[in-house]
Amino acid sequence: MSPTPRITAEPFRRPQAIEWPTLILAAAIYGGWGLLTYFHAAIPLLALIPAAAWTIAWHGSLQHEIIHGHPTRWRALNRALGFVPLSLWVPFARYRMLHLSHHRDERLTDPLDDPESYYWTDADWARLSPIGRGLVEAQTCLAGRLVIGPAWSIARFLTTELRAIRAGDRVVRAIWLRHLLGVAAILAWLSLVCGFSPLAYLLIFVYPGTALQLVRSFAEHKAEGAVEKRTAVVEGSPVLGLLFLNNNLHAAHHAHPTLPWYRLPAWYRANRAALLEDNGGLRYEGYGDVFRRFLLAPHDRPAHPLGRAPERGWQGSGGAEEIGETGFAHS
Repeated sequence: MSPTPRITAEPFRRPQAIEWPTLILAAAIYGGWGLLTYFHAAIPLLALIPAAAWTIAWHGSLQHEIIHGHPTRWRALNRALGFVPLSLWVPFARYRMLHLSHHRDERLTDPLDDPESYYWTDADWARLSPIGRGLVEAQTCLAGRLVIGPAWSIARFLTTELRAIRAGDRVVRAIWLRHLLGVAAILAWLSLVCGFSPLAYLLIFVYPGTALQLVRSFAEHKAEGAVEKRTAVVEGSPVLGLLFLNNNLHAAHHAHPTLPWYRLPAWYRANRAALLEDNGGLRYEGYGDVFRRFLLAPHDRPAHPLGRAPERGWQGSGGAEEIGETGFAHS
């Protein structure tokens, strides 16, 4: 019998102060956004909408990369690079806090402990109105997630944040005050410089861009008893893989969260057998495969099938306090 393949994940040590592929990418994203907004009136709507959606989704992927300690060794510079609120509705600092909590792999998919979970506890599900249940169930298929998901995600997030501020959370309040200054600068650029209506920006940039991001997150995780079986891989995605900065190889990202996006495919290829053995073969051949399976069919039911994600099995990459921004958490 051949030995079980093992994942080999050494701590990533940046060979230089600046990761130029990511810095060049950031310049392309911000430069492209500036050109699209400034020349929006001269661009046909059928070309503007996909370009705008790509830019917002790409910026979200860049922010995700920055959260994990890229592209420089200077934390303040990294955070300044990720702060610019192109999507308007999510403060970078809050995204960072919530996403690092999501990297407590032993709590993945848990409806209370995983802030990026789409599952519900039985009690919360029972408290939903019939309309609320219908809206949630519609989002279990990809078509519903794309059409309803952006409005639902934005409204739910803002409601939760407002509740925290009203409850006296000073950290959240301070984050939002800084964020709103950034939003004011974005709106000033749009209105005063570009002559671009904020409502049109929401409809052309923010909503489609958020929907495009939801394609990536739709099938990333699935509730399972074994921790290692909760994270999927989407292979064969050269175009969307670039958009998502190779985060489609999601099991690889969770196994090695600080590896830069441009090194992740090679690391995945070297560890593919072990990763797929660990995750039970939770793999899709591409996003076309995801669309074929789930465009109109549910990915899973809304209520968490296990009630709460059990803490057993492989412990993954550790908690946010272990991962931080630049360290690698060993299992």
